[in-house]
Amino acid sequence: MSYRTALAHVLTGAVASGGEPARMQGRFPRSGVTALGRAGLLGLTVSPELGGGGRGLAEAADVVARVARVCPAAATVLRSHYAAVAVVEACGGAWVRAEIAAGRHLCSLALEEDGPETAARRTGEVVTLQGRKRHVVAAGEADSYLWSSGPAGVGAGAGPDGRSLWLVPAHAPDLYVPARAAGPGPSGSATSTVCADPVRVPASALLGEDGGGECLVRDIVLPWLNELAAVTDQTDQEPVLVAS
Repeated sequence: MSYRTALAHVLTGAVASGGEPARMQGRFPRSGVTALGRAGLLGLTVSPELGGGGRGLAEAADVVARVARVCPAAATVLRSHYAAVAVVEACGGAWVRAEIAAGRHLCSLALEEDGPETAARRTGEVVTLQGRKRHVVAAGEADSYLWSSGPAGVGAGAGPDGRSLWLVPAHAPDLYVPARAAGPGPSGSATSTVCADPVRVPASALLGEDGGGECLVRDIVLPWLNELAAVTDQTDQEPVLVAS
């Protein structure tokens, strides 16, 4: 079955049925996102060797554009997910990539600081992250966040002006979403602040090189976000990411 055929099935079902509650009541389109996962569309861009669709940015943009016509909230969730997965696919481990491919794992971006830059400190094989991120799509709904910080000093490439990226599991202790106010995204996208107060992750959660995250944001995240934003109506939305 082609990805477009799979998408057509879920668009007229779970995605469409969740569009109205998202718009009118601000309800996260969980059933639609789950259906997209089961149809293989959350794993659209993951390698076929891990069970994914093996598709690229053009196909992801096609999916986002089609979903946006039915449920803008779900399209916004997909946009953040696909941009995060592009980094995970380039730098992440096989297990999480296989979970994404199977439709069981939703990613989101947590890159825009709400206050001072997130601090990272390594002790042995554990890294402590402390900071707040704003404009996080699917806050409290995603399974992991692509989280940026200052370097933790875990590699030769780390420097005082660098930026590091981590895949932070949503179930990590002391990671929380404050009482959610209306965010900048479309109603139902669960766009809010996420706080790490602090959060401890294994050093293996690092994506790419310590201090090398700025290159990943510039070369992967921003091109994906820009392309996916171009196919959806951005009139009433603020950017998900502010590049530093």
